[in-house]
Amino acid sequence: MAEASVATPNQAAPASEGFGTPGYRAYVLSALLVVYIFNFIDRTIINILTEPIKLTFGLEDWQMGLLGGPAFAVLYTFIGIPIARGAERYNRVAIIAAAVAVWSLFTALCGFAMSFMVLFLFRIGVSIGEAGCTPPAQSLIADYFVPSRRATAVSIYALGVPLGGMLASIFGGQLAGLDGAQYGEWVNAIGIGWMFGDLDWSQVEGWRVAFVLVGVPGLLLSLIVWRSIKEPPRGYTDPTALQGLEKVSFREALAVLSKKPAYRHIVFGAMLASFVGYGVGQFTTSFLLRTHGLTIQEASLLYGVVLGVMAAIGVFSSGWISDRISKKHPNALSWLPALGMGASVPLYAFGFLMENLWLAVPALMIAAMIHYFYLGPMYAVSSGVVDSRMRATSVAITLFVVNLLGYGLGPPVIGVLSTVLKTAFLDGQALGLTLETCKPLLSMAPEAKSALQGAQLEAMEACSSAEARGLQWSIVIFSCVYGWAALHYLLAGRTLQRDMVANSAA
Repeated sequence: MAEASVATPNQAAPASEGFGTPGYRAYVLSALLVVYIFNFIDRTIINILTEPIKLTFGLEDWQMGLLGGPAFAVLYTFIGIPIARGAERYNRVAIIAAAVAVWSLFTALCGFAMSFMVLFLFRIGVSIGEAGCTPPAQSLIADYFVPSRRATAVSIYALGVPLGGMLASIFGGQLAGLDGAQYGEWVNAIGIGWMFGDLDWSQVEGWRVAFVLVGVPGLLLSLIVWRSIKEPPRGYTDPTALQGLEKVSFREALAVLSKKPAYRHIVFGAMLASFVGYGVGQFTTSFLLRTHGLTIQEASLLYGVVLGVMAAIGVFSSGWISDRISKKHPNALSWLPALGMGASVPLYAFGFLMENLWLAVPALMIAAMIHYFYLGPMYAVSSGVVDSRMRATSVAITLFVVNLLGYGLGPPVIGVLSTVLKTAFLDGQALGLTLETCKPLLSMAPEAKSALQGAQLEAMEACSSAEARGLQWSIVIFSCVYGWAALHYLLAGRTLQRDMVANSAA
């Protein structure tokens, strides 16, 4: 495998084709996609494990919202910008490889957390590592692929979001559904029981093993990235007039971006979409458990396979379609995502309110596909409105806003809203129930719940109904915000052609 050293221009294909051979470009894009998939597996695995973690530590939805949002988003956003500035000057491949190793290690450590606060701190560690992924990766993609093929390339990279979420759902849900005794049997069956000494596997919770098993493989991936991806010449696919220019400061980069109205609208629209997506995603598995009575294995498979596959189709198709219709419809990066997000609102409302799950699923599938039309264009515009000197910084600023306000606020706000609505539904039942009186009833084992009778049974059913309805209506309310996001993507089209570097430098 090749070293991750800086490649020289004579190693490359003509700039009109992008850096490297077509086969090698495909390999690099595939490798970066795998990195992003691991990124989102480790980031979103906690969404699938919400209910078992909540039971282990006796938490409410608003506390799980803190684990899913601010614990990850705050340092992720603030550290992302200095890392991106480093990516403008130093080896981007090395930065990505180191980032993968850090976030994978902290993901595995989450499985050993013995309190809410320790788990919170380990999630912060995951965020520090993941901050070093996307800005340098987007900068690499821009040097490997020419502008006419870049929307497709970044959409393929962006597939890491739905594919990572899908795999986190599938593996996280199945792993969390197993008990410690089953893991102990597997460990002994493959002959490595001696590594764990006298560990009592019956006391090990499945969600802990899930964190470890999804975190450890990333350490190997970091080595593969470091040894097999070449660092291309910076700015290799930029127009000739923009190549060889001096580095710019962060303030200068901000000044350039501030004069790009299309960029501002895309970022604000993506922030709103992220606010909804991360918030709803944090609790979708919980919704399926509470409202439709699925097991965690059933809910994770439905969420991961059905909705995840449709989301992946939406992410890829938006970039692919945009590249192919851009000559006839130059503002496709604006109106196509707006159309998708706007149309998803009534579909989500129908799907989340429909009592029959199998009537709801088709609407949710279509909504998941078309609302993700925004993601590829977000990256394409963020990297396309500036030249190579500011590309990683532009993407990092995008992610700063999108993640700090979207990811950071989405999960806790929907968690608080769910808790508030749950309280309101409890008050409306006139049984004198509160969040505290419901907590022991909801945490009871299934066999204990089935043995309840009389007033206790009525109280347990009232608590379960309030918890389900509070979350259900929170998700419906959140989904309506996609309409607001669609408006900003549509407004971006007014100046999109003027703001893109490839057009302004032509």
